[in-house]
Amino acid sequence: MNAEIYAVWDTIQGMINGLIVLLPNIVLALIVFAIFFYVARTIKKVVKRLTRNRRQARNLGMVLGRLAQGTTILVGLFVALSIVIPTFKAGDLIQLLGISGVAIGFAFRDILQNFLAGILILLTEPFQIDDQIVFKNFEGTVENIETRATTIKTYDGRRIVIPNSELFTNSITVNTAFDNRRLEYDVGIGYGDDIDRAKQLIMEAMHSVNEVLKDPAPDVLVMDLAQSTVNIRARWWINPPRRVDDLTSRDRVLSAIKKKLTENGIDLPFPTQQILFHDQTEETDGNRSRQREGWSAGKGEVPKSRRISDSLRLLAELQTQGNGKSEKP
Repeated sequence: MNAEIYAVWDTIQGMINGLIVLLPNIVLALIVFAIFFYVARTIKKVVKRLTRNRRQARNLGMVLGRLAQGTTILVGLFVALSIVIPTFKAGDLIQLLGISGVAIGFAFRDILQNFLAGILILLTEPFQIDDQIVFKNFEGTVENIETRATTIKTYDGRRIVIPNSELFTNSITVNTAFDNRRLEYDVGIGYGDDIDRAKQLIMEAMHSVNEVLKDPAPDVLVMDLAQSTVNIRARWWINPPRRVDDLTSRDRVLSAIKKKLTENGIDLPFPTQQILFHDQTEETDGNRSRQREGWSAGKGEVPKSRRISDSLRLLAELQTQGNGKSEKP
């Protein structure tokens, strides 16, 4: 029993002695790795600073900066391991990674997919930082494009984190991709109103709003003959095409159109529905070719309606005749 305790103690003592011997190398390795880590961050900042003022090269600078940072940290890790373990060689680590590459690929498949998608997004630039995009049910301003995910800030002050693989493989609407953006709204006028006059008034209302561009010019089009209105579509352009400019111009244009039309007597009717009831008291009841309400086939003489008084008089006569017959012997 004592021999086993001595053997365990010797083993522990040997490990402690080995750690004490390696302690200077470990400290030196940590210092070297910290230096490489600091250098990697500095390289990333320098690359981003050089490309910050160039819109076309800004995303490329982010990619190169991150790749340079990752490569520098990896070299620092190799150097630190070589200091701690003098027999360690970079080829040993590469061989180990080659053996376990398949397992690592399956384990980190989603991470690698998002990483590659992030690199492609930064290189192809379908959208950039500060662009306003719409992705599925999310809409907001792009805050950052990272190697794993892209973060957007919604207009109501929330942050949405979207994996890059989904952004790269699905459709995205970029509202700020171009300098100008066209907005539109349908205005319904009454069927009895003059369409040309209404179109002229809508154009005057849009031209009175400062946010509406003169070039491209606004226009109005008759789009639909609806159930209770004639729908006229007002279309105008704004610059810049950001969300706040959209809301501001929409508010002022619609207010101007409403005021202009009502001041000039153009009706803005509510949705209405006409219900036709068949008059069951007509003399021609049952003859659809001569019924008036709800039937378009009526021709010739217009059928006359029965008055309630006539119906009551007829009923009284029938009752009187019936009583007279019952009194005869």
